[in-house]
Amino acid sequence: MKKIFKVDKDFNNSRFDKWFKSEVLDIPHSLIEKLIRKKNIKVNHKKTKTSYRVKLNDIVEIHGLDGFKKNIKKKRSIYKASATDKKKYDSFVIDNNENFLVINKPAGIPIQPGTKSHKNILDLLKGTKYFFDRSPFIVHRLDKETSGVLIIAKNREYAQLLTSLFRIRKIHKTYHAIVNGKVPFNRKTLIDNLIYYENNKKITQKAISHIKLIKTKNDFSFLELNPISGRKHQLRKQLLNIGFSIVGDRKYSIEKTDKKENLMLHAKKIKFMINDIKYNFEADYPNEFLNFLKAKIKSH
Repeated sequence: MKKIFKVDKDFNNSRFDKWFKSEVLDIPHSLIEKLIRKKNIKVNHKKTKTSYRVKLNDIVEIHGLDGFKKNIKKKRSIYKASATDKKKYDSFVIDNNENFLVINKPAGIPIQPGTKSHKNILDLLKGTKYFFDRSPFIVHRLDKETSGVLIIAKNREYAQLLTSLFRIRKIHKTYHAIVNGKVPFNRKTLIDNLIYYENNKKITQKAISHIKLIKTKNDFSFLELNPISGRKHQLRKQLLNIGFSIVGDRKYSIEKTDKKENLMLHAKKIKFMINDIKYNFEADYPNEFLNFLKAKIKSH
């Protein structure tokens, strides 16, 4: 049976294989290639390629899908946000416009689902008034344990734009952290070659962050951090490398960490410019961070 699809604006200029997996069937790339070779797929009545960039209102004709049903990946179960969840997340919204949403992400919840977590930011936002008739797009990441400013795009155009701005370092992020130990005032920049492993292959990536000591007391330091590069766990690794692990970090730490203690790393500010309009967003500290800060560093 032939099926006909029309490409909508959210996928304009996306690769055909990406569109196919999202809108038709989530099957391996090799099977999409096989369907194309067998001439079971046509775009605007012509043979296509998986690398073809689909355009708004392209007509895609597909037949012969029934034989591939056994290869369809099982769809993951989506976390269904309760009314309480949705009401609670209203209080985290910093800014809402037609192209993106800015929230103060709470600590302890991942942005997307993983093998160890079901509840996640993306599923919590789906179906809310902010994404009632559209899907949320990730444009940058925060660790599960990290709180603070998070931008979620509302359409593919802005998802691509914001992702590009992050890639060329035109979006500037400021983090605040509480670390173990007394960081010296003369520490200004951290430069490291961080090691990662991908499919058993060792990868070394240069990481650069600016660091500013705000205050130190009781063998703790309150820091402002500006990552220049964007490596996974960059700030956590770099601070450990100089002997000042973040309070509550159970992965990158030389200190004994209370399992109930939150990671004291907060994405405080983010700023960028689009079409000559300046955007500046700031996220309040979560209660756990603020209470620790007052008790250990800002107490009188």
